[in-house]
Amino acid sequence: MNILPRFLRMRPQSFFLFGPRGTGKSTWVNAVLPRALRLDLLDPETSRLYSASPERLRDLIDGNPDQTDIIIDEIQRVPELLPAVHALMEKHRGLRFILTGSSGRKLKRGGADLLGGRAVLAQMHPFMAAELTESFSLEKALKYGTLPVAAASPTPAEVLKSYMALYIREEVQMEGLVRNIGAFARFLEAISFSHGSVLNISSVGRECGVERKVVEAYTGILEDLLIAWRLPVFTKRAQRATVAHPKFYLFDTGVYRALRPTGPLDRTQDVDGCALEGLVAQHFRAWLDYGSRSAKMYYWRSVSGNEVDFILYGEKTFFAVEVKNSNRVRPEDLRGLRTFHADYPECTPLLLYRGRERLKTGGVLCVPCEPFLKNLAPDRDLTAVLR
Repeated sequence: MNILPRFLRMRPQSFFLFGPRGTGKSTWVNAVLPRALRLDLLDPETSRLYSASPERLRDLIDGNPDQTDIIIDEIQRVPELLPAVHALMEKHRGLRFILTGSSGRKLKRGGADLLGGRAVLAQMHPFMAAELTESFSLEKALKYGTLPVAAASPTPAEVLKSYMALYIREEVQMEGLVRNIGAFARFLEAISFSHGSVLNISSVGRECGVERKVVEAYTGILEDLLIAWRLPVFTKRAQRATVAHPKFYLFDTGVYRALRPTGPLDRTQDVDGCALEGLVAQHFRAWLDYGSRSAKMYYWRSVSGNEVDFILYGEKTFFAVEVKNSNRVRPEDLRGLRTFHADYPECTPLLLYRGRERLKTGGVLCVPCEPFLKNLAPDRDLTAVLR
């Protein structure tokens, strides 16, 4: 199998590596550390053994004294192992533990020992366009996303259809996170319409026939399983009133397309527009995480309706980015950017669109989306990407 290099960097110390299933965590760790001692907690027998006797890990380490790197896959399956890991880190300072996980729910819910800060946190994301190099196609990414488990398949549509079914069966149903699986499945379909939008809990509840508090609990499950996240509002030095609620995103465009039902009343450009915005969002998240930047991502929306999709703000970063699923730039496409730039002249306004020409109009740089994503890499700041 051809394994593509990833932008994620190996840490010199022990670390948690979180990410949704199918993002390539285990593949990456095994490729980078092929000789490491590995414990796979997805294996039912291994999970049972170490659940019953967490101290067995100490015996495993003592029996392999030449091993300094220990990989524990899906640590959330046996959170009881964390105190044993902590004790071993205290006793053997030369050991490095790499603890992968696709959910932090059981770890947080059980109040598990997160190693007293001795292990840093890292996140694995779907492929960035620059990781796929010349094989990246914007059209394909908008249909199927960039999840490695789908990208490696000759039938990505089928993989994506079964992807959430796998999550419901193995992460939600088996762990007993919800009582009514049918209601949760309806909720997944309903909340897909909120991708790239301000999340209206009451509206989602009416759509899938469950109470507001249930929708809030279900949304929390999606976030704990790392398959959804919320984007906060940018409010620093606000000169005009802004909305208060965050926007909601599924972690991968392909997963969004697989969940969102379509019919005669759905406009293709609306679905594609949400897909494009989500694709840019997941690229910015990976760019920020892999580059270990101090910058954070927000969105901005005034109560009067002016909006900018993404604000990237940090010590050396201040960009306002609007994403348009159009092959030409219209004056109304620039309204939100120009309003924000008037309030924050320190920012660099940028519009990403589906056209082919690089333009500058009304003080806003307009750049074709596909080459921008291909050039976006963690070792480059946005100024370098735009050169």
